[in-house]
Amino acid sequence: MIWLGVSIALVGALGYAGGAALQQFEVVRGGATLKLIKRPRWWIGGVIGFAGASLHALALSFAPLVLIQPVSVATLVFAVPLAAVLHGRRPHKAEVLGSIAVAAGLLGLMLLMPHSNTRPVLSTPAALGFLACVGVVVVICQLASRRARGAGKALLLSIGAGSVTASVSTFVRVVGGGLGGDLSRLLHWFTIAIPVLLVFAVVLLQKSYAVGYFGIAYAGVQVVDPITSVLAGTVLLGEPVPSGMGNAIPALVSAAVLIAGTITLSRLTPESTQAVSPPHPEIPIPVTTRAAAR
Repeated sequence: MIWLGVSIALVGALGYAGGAALQQFEVVRGGATLKLIKRPRWWIGGVIGFAGASLHALALSFAPLVLIQPVSVATLVFAVPLAAVLHGRRPHKAEVLGSIAVAAGLLGLMLLMPHSNTRPVLSTPAALGFLACVGVVVVICQLASRRARGAGKALLLSIGAGSVTASVSTFVRVVGGGLGGDLSRLLHWFTIAIPVLLVFAVVLLQKSYAVGYFGIAYAGVQVVDPITSVLAGTVLLGEPVPSGMGNAIPALVSAAVLIAGTITLSRLTPESTQAVSPPHPEIPIPVTTRAAAR
């Protein structure tokens, strides 16, 4: 059942990446405003992304957070080049290398986690405390982003978005993994919290995409989401963590690769689909007009 969950998560992650790239293309053109609801391509991206997220949620019913969350990171290799193609250009070498580095580094860190499929249990006080921590992160990132510019602004907004998407994954894992065939367990406030958090996550994602630095924005979400989810899985749900000195060196190497990839993506120029109007050619003054002016 665990590998079934991984397979479903992989298909869902590819859909999520495609939907994210398509939505970012529209957000850069029109801004993160309500005008987006009038753009069919933004809706198509949303539907594709929602389908991918739904498959991701289904996967969490079969396998733990620490195993499913890293799968989505690999989509960086596809999402960033796809966004470049949508903007009518070839992917930069730095985009490809940076995406691969981030994906490889984070996958290396996540795969060090031991895998076991225990039934998740989360108390209401612990859930409220977790949401409070996520709320603090979002507020800090929003306030800091008001003074930031460029890649820094995109990164701050993506950190807030990633923390909220991680909370969605955590609650989906608790609800889906805790059913055990008893649908009456859906009658819990955790189930209601999932769509509410999902709306907040979508809004924050669009704001991070609107800055124009898709590589750093998408990478930021894909880094913060699994790390926060794994922390929630280990601290709140009791999922096992790696132990022993043998994991220390691989973890440090993976972290270094991840940081290098993120820095590479942050140095890229922003996307822009706004056509630049060519300068008006100088209109020659007729000879008769010149004579009259004299």
